[in-house]
Amino acid sequence: MNIEELRTKIDGIDSQLVKLLRERLEIAASIAAYKKERDLPVLDRSRERELLSKVAAQAGKEYEAETRIFFNTLLGLSRSYQSKLMGSSSSYSEKIDAAINSTEKIFPESALVACQGVEGSYSQQACEKLFASPGFMFLNTWEGVFQAVNSGLCRYGVLPLENSNAGSVNRIYDLLAMYNFSIVRSTRLQINHSILTKKGVKLENIKEIYSHEQAIKQCSELLQSMKNVKVHTCDNTAMAAKMVAESDRKDIAAISSKLCAELYGLDVLKEAVQNSGNNYTRFICISKNLEIYPGANKTSLMIVTSHKPGSLYNVLAKFYCLGINIIKLESRPLPDRDFEFMFYFDLETSIYSPKFAELMAELDGLCEEFKYLGSYSEVI
Repeated sequence: MNIEELRTKIDGIDSQLVKLLRERLEIAASIAAYKKERDLPVLDRSRERELLSKVAAQAGKEYEAETRIFFNTLLGLSRSYQSKLMGSSSSYSEKIDAAINSTEKIFPESALVACQGVEGSYSQQACEKLFASPGFMFLNTWEGVFQAVNSGLCRYGVLPLENSNAGSVNRIYDLLAMYNFSIVRSTRLQINHSILTKKGVKLENIKEIYSHEQAIKQCSELLQSMKNVKVHTCDNTAMAAKMVAESDRKDIAAISSKLCAELYGLDVLKEAVQNSGNNYTRFICISKNLEIYPGANKTSLMIVTSHKPGSLYNVLAKFYCLGINIIKLESRPLPDRDFEFMFYFDLETSIYSPKFAELMAELDGLCEEFKYLGSYSEVI
């Protein structure tokens, strides 16, 4: 047979598959009605395991893997269809609906906001993008920001989550997993690092440079070229600038912002020292309470799947079936569990979409653990 004849045979088989799929979904609708009437869950794990074993055996060793993948996807479609017909919901669905109804319709212009660092920090600059007239409480550590929000000292906290060049700020992911907070808004801030020194200091005079570990990563090319210069990490780029300003030494420098040079009376010895001009950091605004403002089109989730083959695939297949775009997927090791991971997802989907409601109704059944971190919009 030539290629066209083979494709004609494939088309005929596909037509049969479509007909059989329609028949299968019609029966699935009857099953959904039966389950709804008796208050039964959509997911029946033992039935699915039994079915997958049976069809894999029928396919034979040559096609066993492909058959399992095909029927895994088919079962996911069936669950989604049944869930939609049954109007299934979860505890998260109810919390989300309540938050949508109770949250103010306009994001606050002013609030007391916790930020890590001191005056001039990038977190402060991000905060000023998110709020028209914020008040600031500066803390020494990122966990201090979480604690200030948790204790009620501040309504919100602003924290860096990821950088376009240096990658994710892993500690923030760990803290998000520890605290039951929600993300209520995010923004992106262009980061331009400068070398700051006391008045009159020249580049060749510098023996030590201080900055935050993320800024050091973002300026690694310059620092590698500065031979015999020691690099020290500190808690914040603005703290580094303040320390240089308060020191009696004239052989130290900070990697920080031009704003900090103005605030602390330092010279800008060299501007834009980061590896790339396209250097952005994404900041999130966190709240102890679940707040969902109009226009929310991004959602963040944390998911732990069972430690066996196909577990993550089943979750990803659900996003695919619902047509929900994943814009970030990050893994983090789980403490006290050997080689097991938590997955952080950023999704692009409207909070008001029926597909989002379907997803929230079904995720519990696909994961060992599931944490909803909030739905929000991003300020550009």
